[in-house]
Amino acid sequence: MSGCTTCIVPSENNKIPGCRNNGGCLTDGCDKLSVTDWLSDMELPTGETFNIIEVRFKSGRKEFFKNNELSLVTGDPVVVDVPNGHHIGYVSMMGELVKFQMKKKNIEDDENIRKIYRKATPRDMEKFEEVRGREKKTLQRTREIIEEKGLEMKLTDVEFQADNTKATFYYSADERVDFRELIKMLASEFKIRIEMRQISLRQEAGRLGGIGSCGRELCCSTWLTDFKSVSTTSARYQNLSLNPSKLSGQCGRLKCCLNYELDTYMEALVDIPEIEAPLVTEKGEAFLQKTDIFKKIMWFGYKNENTWIAVDASRVTEVMELNKKGKKPATLLENEEADIEDTTMALNSDLEELDRKFKKKTKRKKHKKKRFKPRRKNPGNE
Repeated sequence: MSGCTTCIVPSENNKIPGCRNNGGCLTDGCDKLSVTDWLSDMELPTGETFNIIEVRFKSGRKEFFKNNELSLVTGDPVVVDVPNGHHIGYVSMMGELVKFQMKKKNIEDDENIRKIYRKATPRDMEKFEEVRGREKKTLQRTREIIEEKGLEMKLTDVEFQADNTKATFYYSADERVDFRELIKMLASEFKIRIEMRQISLRQEAGRLGGIGSCGRELCCSTWLTDFKSVSTTSARYQNLSLNPSKLSGQCGRLKCCLNYELDTYMEALVDIPEIEAPLVTEKGEAFLQKTDIFKKIMWFGYKNENTWIAVDASRVTEVMELNKKGKKPATLLENEEADIEDTTMALNSDLEELDRKFKKKTKRKKHKKKRFKPRRKNPGNE
């Protein structure tokens, strides 16, 4: 676990006390994009450990670096090599899991992977905290400059390099922004090299963090790193109402969790027939009202009737085949009256149970007017 000094330094009883800030410490959250090494207790057949380590920086940004035989554990602050200087990050993953992550992200073990200089000393951490102290003021001042210039961009975050030679500004914009004058003004005011990096709205929400409608922390700020496209067809397959306020996340885009159960719904929809026209029976035309995908039950209703009939998906397929041949079944079900009666009783019993559960007995209380009673005088006080 990568965290602050209180989290990773054991106490007198060899126990890690932790800051108990529930993910709100100065290192951008102890559990933010943390990784559990499930291969740590397994012995490798070769006996050699992978010499590349994953290092986490501010807001969950991760990169890979080579370890030159340093004795490191997860959570150690390290000084790493970056272009034109050095930076400080925290070890987030070691061993064979790093090899899997590199393969997943299509990163090759070549000369492009930089190295780790050393473990960060207390003096390095003091300088790093001093540099990070400039970020909040720089962010506020830069937003003022952007507003004065009238640029159509939203500045999200600022990250200073540990050697205080470079600052990266993360922003989001709908269109291309010409910020050449902005870079000149920032470089002259802060006396530092400037890098502008555009991020998507989903990445912006991940850097800022927050609580979703489910009551948990946002997936993009805790564990989700690969953002896949989400379309409204995912909601249609799951029979969700196309309400933008309910389907959109804090980033303003469709929620990533709409894709989590999509494969399960797609497998279940294989046995559900597509209804393009009402089912025709001797009683009349029956229109589809709703579908229970996992129970494979489809509810139909006739015109000018409030009763819905639960029909099995296989029976719906049979009726559709009969309609294609020009035939009309007598009813939607083989024994429609009994099935309708059972369905109605089941629905009524559920409603009655809900009524009993949420019913509140309200008793009217008669408010009696209080009569004014004059206070008796104490004869002893006269």
